[in-house]
Amino acid sequence: KDIEDLMLGCGLPGGEQGNNLGRIVAVQMGMDHLPGCTITRYCSSSLQTSRMALHAIKAGEGDVFISAGVEMVSRFVKGNSDSLPDTQNPVFAEAVARTDEMAQGGMDWEDPRGSGRLPNAYLAMGQTAENVARLRGLSRQELDEFGVRSQNLAEKAVKDGFWAREITPVTTPDGTEVSRDDGPRAGVTLEAVSELKPVFRPDGVVTAGNCCPLNDGAAAVVVMSDTKAAELGLTPLARVVSTGV
Repeated sequence: KDIEDLMLGCGLPGGEQGNNLGRIVAVQMGMDHLPGCTITRYCSSSLQTSRMALHAIKAGEGDVFISAGVEMVSRFVKGNSDSLPDTQNPVFAEAVARTDEMAQGGMDWEDPRGSGRLPNAYLAMGQTAENVARLRGLSRQELDEFGVRSQNLAEKAVKDGFWAREITPVTTPDGTEVSRDDGPRAGVTLEAVSELKPVFRPDGVVTAGNCCPLNDGAAAVVVMSDTKAAELGLTPLARVVSTGV
């Protein structure tokens, strides 16, 4: 009863993730008294809900909030909030066409705002990554090395049980218990990754081996005031010093 609100971040809150998933989760937890909201800021959605919880505490709205995040990419087959046809604002048509042209390769990204044009508000992550790589002068070799190192470290962390205490096992409808991340791929080597073809541009640097995976997952934290934690005799795991966008 001490919890004031459940704030859930979801990048694409539609389809099976629609209908204010934050409230759905609250009811499923047996906490029907708890309100819930669903926030999207794409990949930063649950970071935003953690900020909102902090802001609410500082504003005196309460002492305890749940900040959660979920994304179920495998369920996008049922639709998502960005998948409906003919829903993009035509004011961005020129910007979208510009992106399509750049996707053919052989072009460097320039900030369109410098010439009074609109940026592409619908730019996909893969094209964004290619733009950033060109803007920052990042090579395919650098991206591959970073990606392989990340996979290898994740593989070791899973094998060492580093994340075990933070993972709540989930039983799927067919009875399978999932108790570990299956995103990290075991045995990734630089030699194998270097053979992969670019995904988004023929002369690009982003491949399936050095970009982010498409996963299903969820997580939650309790954000609490220091006075409430002291009252309950709890030792915080972390302290929020400041935030920014």
